[in-house]
Amino acid sequence: MARIVKKPFERRSDIVEAASQLFQTKEYEKVTLQDVMDRLEIAKGTIYHYFKSKEELLEAVVENIVNQHLEKMQIAMQEAKGNALQQIQALVDAGSKIGAQSLLEQLHERGNEAMHTRLLAAALMKQAPLYAKLIQQGCEEGIFQTDTPLECAEFILSAVQFLTDLGICPWTQQDLIRRTQAFPKLIEQLLQAPPNSFQFLL
Repeated sequence: MARIVKKPFERRSDIVEAASQLFQTKEYEKVTLQDVMDRLEIAKGTIYHYFKSKEELLEAVVENIVNQHLEKMQIAMQEAKGNALQQIQALVDAGSKIGAQSLLEQLHERGNEAMHTRLLAAALMKQAPLYAKLIQQGCEEGIFQTDTPLECAEFILSAVQFLTDLGICPWTQQDLIRRTQAFPKLIEQLLQAPPNSFQFLL
């Protein structure tokens, strides 16, 4: 049987995809590069040509996941109609739908903390500029008032992610409810937005 020779970017993509599946179904700490090699039936030299360590492979997996989600959010943003506030709502809706289909549930399992934390941080860095663009648009439309749209976006996303993610801390139901109820008002105050502008978050 003839040996299949793949182009470098295809081989790298296969390795990242295989690792992503393994990281989602097993604890990250228990996955080895040998597991990835076995799944793809490739030699040690092949995987080490692209990734020097499991840590480096993890970075590639996280970047791939975040980029896929970001692409869907960018499409939702381009298709959204109305003013900046309406477009932010469309972006939030798109992000929540994507999240429901993501691997976050798997990452809540013990042993996956490293990948979980990296995924949240990478998502924050990629998504914040999208929200910042809409916040800046909102300032130009007279809906918001801030000189720091990117920092506002980073602050809001990091607060929401950290304070509502059960993979970071086993928050109580009471904690989640009071924070969720407070977020709209806090965001309105931060952006100096009209009253009840962010009630859709509830």
